Amino acid sequence: MAEGRKKSRDGTRSVVVVEGLRTPFTRAGGPLARVHASELGRIPMEETLLRRGVPAAEVDEVIIGNVAQPADSANIARVIALRAGIPISAPASTVHRNCASGMEAITTAFDRIRFGYCELVVAGGVESMSGIPFLYQEGTRDKFVRLARSRSIFGKLAVFTSFRLGDFKPVIGIEQGLMDPVCGLNMGETAENLAREFAISREEQDEFALQSHQRACIAGAAGILSEEIVAVHAGANYEAVTEDVGPRKGQSIDALQKLRPYFDRTLGTVTVGNSCPLTDGGVALLLASEEKAAELGLEPLGRIVSYAYRGCSPGRMGLGPAFSTPIALERAGSSLKDMDRIELNEAFAAQVLANCAAFDSAAFAAGELGLSEPIGELPFDRLNVNGGALALGHPVGASGARIVLALLKDLRRRGLGRGLATLCVGGGQGGAVVVEAIE
Repeated sequence: MAEGRKKSRDGTRSVVVVEGLRTPFTRAGGPLARVHASELGRIPMEETLLRRGVPAAEVDEVIIGNVAQPADSANIARVIALRAGIPISAPASTVHRNCASGMEAITTAFDRIRFGYCELVVAGGVESMSGIPFLYQEGTRDKFVRLARSRSIFGKLAVFTSFRLGDFKPVIGIEQGLMDPVCGLNMGETAENLAREFAISREEQDEFALQSHQRACIAGAAGILSEEIVAVHAGANYEAVTEDVGPRKGQSIDALQKLRPYFDRTLGTVTVGNSCPLTDGGVALLLASEEKAAELGLEPLGRIVSYAYRGCSPGRMGLGPAFSTPIALERAGSSLKDMDRIELNEAFAAQVLANCAAFDSAAFAAGELGLSEPIGELPFDRLNVNGGALALGHPVGASGARIVLALLKDLRRRGLGRGLATLCVGGGQGGAVVVEAIE
């Protein structure tokens, strides 16, 4: 390691986030439905470098989170990097930690830089949930294989006539992806588990969902969200998509309360209104060593301080933040009270409210975390202040990167200090990152 580089107490280097941008987040099947996932990644990556005047040749590595990796873009990070003009010599890798994939990309980049392996890394996440394919059943697939291998016209005819209408009933890929094979529940059903465990009412969930929409609409009208967004041209007329599609200006409690429970039709409280929508979108952040940023004359948004991941029961996957956050805070030498802003990804209103209860519970701290006192209160005046995924959407591979970007920009905008970005992860994990703004 070269002399003169700034080191932290543990001997590693300081890592800063120079800039970041994202595409608009739009509902699956909406205006970005025909935009390939690689384009949703390329556009914010290219624009992030352009806006800060960083030559693509300076980038040492690209790391992108993605869950439903397109069959035609194996290692989509490499496809995105090359199409964004990153040098052929710069390696690129795709990382997958379900909902935390975008966060995983950032923390992997953080490690690359702080341990001296890279100076400048582009990290982020992307997901086209519109592009998740329908699949054939195994029996149907086998028939197609036999059809392809048959050498005679009679053999092919025999296989062809064996097809039945039921063979063409699709297996919906997104439904498979949202089902946990270990606990046998889909993500909405795990939210129902938390609603029951923490006695969270339907009214509380709907009120929280309404707040998310209201805050996102206010932030959109104030130009706050547009600071994060780069336009994407899409559709038959190549029209510019410049805003998130999810936030509803006219959302109301009455409208939310009319929706029927979706995952448990008889006793449930989780609806499509208090759940995040399926979404398309991409995010890119530029991370650098503090020395490299200074060398290039780049003023950073902030600094990555610490991170943590922790597992929990798949059937309670939404509680992941309550398990990962204490570790990230301890590694940062901070407490929850030190966090001026908190971004907790809103997969479901029930899941966020369950974390609010768990964070502030002495019994949960002692029984589940082995702590002598609660993590602390998650105050609504510091939590998701510009709205969250209930309004904006949750493109699963990208959301972990979005909340880090939104957090850093809000801390910088308001002249605040430290913040926490955390989210639950399908399969039963939690991820948390502590950041601080740079004055």
